[in-house]
Amino acid sequence: MPGPIPIIPNDAGPDGHILHSLTLFGEMLRRVGLEIGSGNMLDLVRATDHVSIGKRGEFFQASRSILVHRKQDLPIFDEAFQVFWRKPSDRTTTIDLRSLGEQKRFRKPQVSSGRDYEPEGAGTMVGDPDDDSAQNVDLNRTYSEVEVFRQKDFSEFTSLEMAEARHMMADLTWDLGQRRTRRLAQGRTGPLDMRRTMRRSLKYGGEFLDLAYRSRKQKSRSLVLICDVSGSMERYTRMLLQFIHTIAGGFDQLEAFLFATRLTRITRNLKYRSIDQSIDEVSKAVPDWAGGTRIGDAVKSFNYQWLRRVLRGQAVVLIISDGWDRGDPELLARETSRLQRSCHRLVWLNPLLGSPSYQPLTQGMKAALPYVDDFLPVHNLNSLESLAQHLSSLGPERNLGQAYRPPAAEEPKPEPVAPVDRPIDRLNLPSFQHPEWGKRRLPKD
Repeated sequence: MPGPIPIIPNDAGPDGHILHSLTLFGEMLRRVGLEIGSGNMLDLVRATDHVSIGKRGEFFQASRSILVHRKQDLPIFDEAFQVFWRKPSDRTTTIDLRSLGEQKRFRKPQVSSGRDYEPEGAGTMVGDPDDDSAQNVDLNRTYSEVEVFRQKDFSEFTSLEMAEARHMMADLTWDLGQRRTRRLAQGRTGPLDMRRTMRRSLKYGGEFLDLAYRSRKQKSRSLVLICDVSGSMERYTRMLLQFIHTIAGGFDQLEAFLFATRLTRITRNLKYRSIDQSIDEVSKAVPDWAGGTRIGDAVKSFNYQWLRRVLRGQAVVLIISDGWDRGDPELLARETSRLQRSCHRLVWLNPLLGSPSYQPLTQGMKAALPYVDDFLPVHNLNSLESLAQHLSSLGPERNLGQAYRPPAAEEPKPEPVAPVDRPIDRLNLPSFQHPEWGKRRLPKD
């Protein structure tokens, strides 16, 4: 674990040179996650010949342009600069260096002198611990909210956290693998390309010494998203739309649909670069926003109207829904089975699956689960990262699921016939004759 970092508030170090303070500043930036090399620090030292260290604004802009290389590191550097190049009046500060720029949820860490917080065997600190001008930030006593933020449920996100989550989702890598097309191109194996072979044989006097082959072209597999925007999914809708808009920028072939009681294609509405403009256009295009849920009818509409147009050679299909359905369960089972047998992989993402106590007891989930390849949660950033890793690990082989079979109809049991009271007809009684009657008996010896 990193030890305490001394903060020298004055412009000069204990020996009167600014180089000591710059070295400590670079060490602190490296410990909070910035990529600072020795070459960057040398550039900053050279910049002090042209920028006055006494002018705080000029020095801040110069060091910021030299030491920061990524846009997401700008707020971290700004707060680290404020912490390092100042002298706290009460010898304490509430800024957590490991979670700079993030919203605080737990108790704020305390920053005090190295004598109070230095553990045994932590090594010597740079600088004089008895110097009142030096404040030491103990990174062993601070916390990190990165994991807390990644595990937080989407339904609890604020607007600021949604913007931060969008940047984290943009860093995810989505790779669905390659698919073979029907078109042929030049390759090392496959059927013989006679035209190219004969053309090559001209330089050998007509002898077939250099053979050419043709093989199938490889293309990236496409992705189809079918998202539930009914009333039961309302608290997750905006975050999932941000996820769809973000992932749409990383795929050349992506189709997106929303449904509640009917299916609506929103692929063209995702072409806007602004997420707010895209969501506004989507809300205008979807007439049944936050309405009832008919998953079976929506999947049937996709199978009959869009399946052959957008799957493009066995695409990966993601259905995002909590499984609450008011439609016919047999219709949902039949259409889900058809969709699964027509695509490369059918993945059902349920935001409620992130709860440890969740069980798929709704009639919609019971009907669809037997025909789903993967049943995964989608409730926080960790689940999205796991989804990206799972999709990247899909093999080229297609798993053909079981076909839907309607439940066998039970044979109706015959109804018992009640006995009918009829008068006895003595003239038409059945006659009975003993089998021994009329036979001749042999005498006994």
